[in-house]
Amino acid sequence: MTKSLHYRACHLCEAICGLAIETETQPDGTLQIRSIKGDAQDSFSRGHICPKAVALQDIQNDPNRIRQPMRRIGEQWQAIGWDEAFELVAERLSAIQAEHGQSAVAVYQGNPSVHNYGLLTHSNYFLGQLKTRNRFSATSVDQLPHHLTSLLMYGHGLLIPIPDIDHTDFMLILGGNPLASNGSIMTVPDVEKRLKAIQARGGKLVVVDPRRSETAAIADQHLFVRPGSDAALLLALLNTLFEEGLTRDSHLPVEGLEQVRAAIAGFHAEAMSARCGVPAETIRQLARDFAAADKAVCYGRMGVSTQAFGTLCQWLVQLINLVTGNLDRVGGVLCTSPAVDLVASTSGGHFNRWQSRVSGLPEYGGELPVSALAEEMLTPGEGQIRALVTVAGNPVLSTPNGRQLERALDGLDFMLSVDFYINETTRYADLILPPTAPLEHDHYDTTFNVFAVRNVTRFNEAVLAKPDGALHDWEIFVGLAKAFAARNNLELTPTMAPEQMIDMGLRFGAYGDRSEHKLSLASLREHPHGLDLGPLLPNLAARLKTPSKAVQAAPEQLLADLARFAAQEQPGAHELLLIGRRHVRSNNSWMHNYHRLVKGKPRHQLLMNPADLASRGLADGQRVQVRSRVGSIEVEVAASDEVMAGVVSLPHGWGHARPGVQLDIARAQPGASANDLTDERRLDALSGNAVLNGVPVEVVAA
Repeated sequence: MTKSLHYRACHLCEAICGLAIETETQPDGTLQIRSIKGDAQDSFSRGHICPKAVALQDIQNDPNRIRQPMRRIGEQWQAIGWDEAFELVAERLSAIQAEHGQSAVAVYQGNPSVHNYGLLTHSNYFLGQLKTRNRFSATSVDQLPHHLTSLLMYGHGLLIPIPDIDHTDFMLILGGNPLASNGSIMTVPDVEKRLKAIQARGGKLVVVDPRRSETAAIADQHLFVRPGSDAALLLALLNTLFEEGLTRDSHLPVEGLEQVRAAIAGFHAEAMSARCGVPAETIRQLARDFAAADKAVCYGRMGVSTQAFGTLCQWLVQLINLVTGNLDRVGGVLCTSPAVDLVASTSGGHFNRWQSRVSGLPEYGGELPVSALAEEMLTPGEGQIRALVTVAGNPVLSTPNGRQLERALDGLDFMLSVDFYINETTRYADLILPPTAPLEHDHYDTTFNVFAVRNVTRFNEAVLAKPDGALHDWEIFVGLAKAFAARNNLELTPTMAPEQMIDMGLRFGAYGDRSEHKLSLASLREHPHGLDLGPLLPNLAARLKTPSKAVQAAPEQLLADLARFAAQEQPGAHELLLIGRRHVRSNNSWMHNYHRLVKGKPRHQLLMNPADLASRGLADGQRVQVRSRVGSIEVEVAASDEVMAGVVSLPHGWGHARPGVQLDIARAQPGASANDLTDERRLDALSGNAVLNGVPVEVVAA
């Protein structure tokens, strides 16, 4: 039996580490995976991988993975042909829209949508035909404040400055745990090595987090902060920088800095200390240390986005980098120059062109906040959602108040899921259409090259052949589009394969036909380990998309949000606040069905400070009930001084014991869903992003 070696990048998380995959030809001619290791020749990751990459073979071989279209008949699932499935979707969605209007059909796209280029290139070929205003995605339980801030300040939602981690002298991380996430909106393989390199060259790493996370554990300084109060800390830092004359001029054109200075003048460290729990002098010294560093980065990630002032936090992060001279500077934060440039080839985005029907939440980029999804299904009246299309998502476990969403899904007239599992959400679908497995299709990372700490590019060939009768995700959307267009007598513009689109993107990009690189898909295929196109360099002045071609330091929406912050009621002194956490062996809700990732001691307990356990008469290892406004769960509690007093921590994405779920390994170690506790009414009012951190809960003996 012949063995062969294949090279491609892992696309399960944002780090896009290079892999060396050994296969062996079987007697029937098929290939079987023998090993998955890091590719030492990869131009970016240089041999580093995490445990998730090795589990790609488990996804391939998982007996629970669906391999043909399945239709639900009562409580049973029956196989159905592709053409029949496409016709069924066209018939049902067309009928619902004809009776109730276009927006009676909703769409939800999950996180893997941006990790699979066929979904990015072709999902809208079908979904765009629906012309619904009820489009939702995982963006609004994650990074929406990043996009909105960049749209308002820089003119494009994807023009997000990235930490120049390899050249900085000081890195301040708030609400991020890259040792567990592998980096996020900061594509950075082997992030631990890079963070330790900052320290090795005499720099400093500071982490602000309500939990002493894996990243905080290696930091030079860790500051506990009260969940949901990062805006107070950031305001105090910015105030100190102005008050003590610690600012530097920027080479960038900037408008509105004096308005910012005036607006934040009252947010002194002493007052903000009472809100965030960080001593005033510690805040002031942190500002001094940050400003004194030759090159510094302030980086705020999901923990500061998914709170009541998420957009305010992301604006303040940008301002701290700006006023210290670290925006668009080597060793500070820089924008990428990717080979396929989404900033150059897409519109900058839009905000608040329309609002959700029930709660009036604002649209961003054609999508509404997902916290409104369930109420839009459950609230009768004109415009009520009656059908749903989900794509690579599990919102029952991933979005606030999952139990309410379950009730809403159960009442739909029709539901289609593009997914290869019967999970906590897709079990409600009338039809599931499974795409090929990850190693059965090629891939180009259009998204995360935009956020990488170096300019890199690679094309990833399929490792395994597409099985007979299977369809790639993009082919599914082409089939759906053709069936829907035919039923509705719509003219459908012909499309091309994803790889042809990438070839065009490469050739018309900065490294394409008009450059010395002459990059094309054909030339890129000659570099199976990828190409390094160089370090990030200052380029923001040329890439700004604002009408004035200047950085907008004082967007009116953000200045106005300061008043909401000032008026916010503070949580009670004895109230417990819920936060999440990540683990390197987990990936949101969908990687718990692989033994090599879930083996070992459980990692889904509720972490609680020993003092809080003692004051409530609870013991380490005890089963407890956790209650919030929207629901309750039972879970094992673990004593941990990792979390500050008044804080409890539970990872999201668990809760696999629900009936009808066909995930054998996950059901054996189900955990409890944190999103049965999170509250769809708790939002960042400016963006509509969900609040997942700082949710008030009560913990009692079960």
